[in-house]
This record gives sequence, structure tokens and C-alpha cells, in this order.
Amino acid sequence: MSILVLGGAGYIGSHTVCALCEAGYDVAVVDNLVTGHRASLRPQARFYEGDIGDAAFLRQVFLKEKVEAVIHFAAFSQVGESVKKPLAYYENNLVKTRTMLEEMVKAGIKHIVFSSTAAVYGEPKEVPITEDAPTQPENPYGETKLAMERMFHWTAQAEGITYVSLRYFNACGAHAEGKIGEDHDPETHLIPLVLEAASGKREKISIFGTDYPTKDGTCIRDYIHVSDLAQAHILAVKYLLGGGKSEVFNLGNGTGFSVREIVEAAREVTGRPILAQEAERRAGDPAVLIASSQKAKEILGWEPKYTKIQEMIQTAWVWHQHHPHGFDGR
Repeated sequence: MSILVLGGAGYIGSHTVCALCEAGYDVAVVDNLVTGHRASLRPQARFYEGDIGDAAFLRQVFLKEKVEAVIHFAAFSQVGESVKKPLAYYENNLVKTRTMLEEMVKAGIKHIVFSSTAAVYGEPKEVPITEDAPTQPENPYGETKLAMERMFHWTAQAEGITYVSLRYFNACGAHAEGKIGEDHDPETHLIPLVLEAASGKREKISIFGTDYPTKDGTCIRDYIHVSDLAQAHILAVKYLLGGGKSEVFNLGNGTGFSVREIVEAAREVTGRPILAQEAERRAGDPAVLIASSQKAKEILGWEPKYTKIQEMIQTAWVWHQHHPHGFDGR
């Protein structure tokens, strides 16, 4: 029996595929390579290039693979882009997931772990955020991820599947050996952008918004290492295969760092000057997002290995130094 990873050639997906292979799982991957990288995948993971919105393609994959559980990473994930292109996010995240779920049900696959997001909460009323906090997304990205969660909820009730939705905060870092890491085009995430400035690939880093109600006026986020996220997905699969009921879990470190603090930590790790320029706020950015991950720790037995932001940035810096032009030699 195999674990099928949708979007497994992307950033978090590829690290989860790597962790699954290292743990001895039989792994298959589906990715359309729109944002993913074939070079990020372990050779022992069977790869199917295609789109989860293509019912006939998925049907063939499900026929070839004896799938025990699905892990779903195949969604668009940029806040700013979602505000500019909301219909693209509804199409890719919601409509295509509906097609995938329909084929999954037809194939008799009963378990799915879903890569969700803290963006479903919007601007939180209390911090740290717990799983029972109100869900009030402030952008189409968070809105579509929440709608996907509801789709899993109602499909689970109707079809007898079980799911785990993992709402995580800011993924960062890279595999400890530096073989795989974060490579987006265009890049929008803070830490790789800061490291590009440190390595000379870009002239400066922009700080979007300096008038938020925070300690230094910049947004505060909870950063979680990508390898810790990968382990949480494996634990969620084990939980479902062991008979666990459908659940939602937050994943984070419970500690927030401002944009200015991330820039300063990157200067410390790299020993390089990093020019930071203040800019206007981006649409749809809440001021503070910090997680309570107590539920995941208690039920899944999850415990993050990386807790210091400098350690997380260090692993990303090693990746950037070994792959200055990413996977594709850009």
C-alpha cells in the first residue's frame, strides 16, 4: 500500500516525500510541475505528472497505485496573488479538489491529510490561536482553504472517509543536508527573499507595512521548519490509519517574530549586510499570527525539532549557498 502525495514536488510536499521515503514508506507523487520541481523528488518515489483537476488522469493513478492514504499539497498559496486573481484560486484550490475528492471516493480511498493554513483565521481576536478560534479569512487564499476544509468535512460525513486538516503558519528552512529547499518563481516568502538579499541576488528586501499594532510596527508571524511540518504530516497519516477520527490541528512554534526581527536574524546567521526598505502594506495581511499547537502535541505526539529562528534560517542559508540558482539553474 502506498501514500499518494499530491503536489509532492513543491516546497513542503517534497520535504514530506523525502521524510516518508526516509521512514520507509512506499510513496507515489502527483504534480503538474506548475510550481513544483521534478529535481526535488527522491528517486524511490514514483512520479506521475498531471493535474488533480483531470479526473481521467487521477483515475488511472488510483488504478495503478494501491493507495492507503492521500496527502494533499496541490493548492495555490500566495496571499497577494489570491487578492489579484481570486477566480484562479477558486478554480485551482476548490474546483480541482472537488474533482480529486470525487475520484478518491470512487476508488475507495478512505484517508486524506490536507495542507491547510492559518490564513483561515484572518485577523485573530486572541493570540495564540487555537483550533476553535473564529474562522474569518481576509483573502481568497484563506477563504478557499477554509472552503476546502468544509468540503472534506461534509464528504467525510457522506462517504465515510476520515481527514486531518493541518493549519500551519509560516513554513521555512530546508532539509538538514541541503539537498532540497525553497525555490519559488516568483519568490514571495520572507526568509528566502532576505537570503537572496544576503547572497546578492537582489539589492534589498522590502518591509511591507511598518504601522501595524505590533512591537516594532511590522507583521508578526509564527515560523515552523519545513522538516517539522513533514513529520506532522506523517504523524497525521499514522493517526488516521490507526483509526483516528477526522480532526483539525494547528502547527506552529507558539513564538512570533516580526519582519524586522527576521531580517536581523538573517544578518546574524549570514554575516552579510541586508538592505531593508520600508514599503506600503500588502492587501490581506493580518498583523499577528501565532499558533497554539498544544492539540497536535497531545493527540499526534508532534514535537518540533527546530525552535530557534536562527537554526531555521541557517538550514535555508545552506540550501541557498549550495543552490544559488534553485533546482533549475535559474
